[in-house]
Parts: sequence; structure tokens; C-alpha cells
Amino acid sequence: MTDSTDTSLHERVDEIINLIRPAIQSDGGDLELVEVSEDGEVRVRLHGACVTCPSRSMTLRMGIERNLKQRIPEITHVAQVP
Repeated sequence: MTDSTDTSLHERVDEIINLIRPAIQSDGGDLELVEVSEDGEVRVRLHGACVTCPSRSMTLRMGIERNLKQRIPEITHVAQVP
């Protein structure tokens, strides 16, 4: 069971991901929020062109993780899941 704090954090992460999504989609990919853990780890799944893109780790770190950490201080790490 999640409390309101967890839900709030998840919702805030989801809002930021929805702001980032159009840039990723413009390159033929997409991004799915899978989970936000209590310790601030965000797990995402990449889709489309992102799956095989050689720059996906750079997108994950410099695009997604950087944006989330700047806007939501509780975020500690972003990880890709299969």
C-alpha cells in the first residue's frame, strides 16, 4: 500500500516525464514510467527507436535523470528496466 507522499512523488515524476516525452517521441522513441521507489529511484522503460539507440544511456542520464533531479530533489537515480 502506498501513502499519499509516495503517490505525490510518483505523480510529480509522471508530470516531468510527460514534459520530456515529446522530445523523445520526435526521435521515434518513447518513455514509460514503471516505478518510483521510496528511496527516490525512478525506473523507466524505453520504447521504439530508444531501445536500440546507441545514445540511450546519454539520454537516460543527461536528459531524463538530469531533468528529474533538477525539478524533484528527492530523486536520486534513474534506471532503465527491460
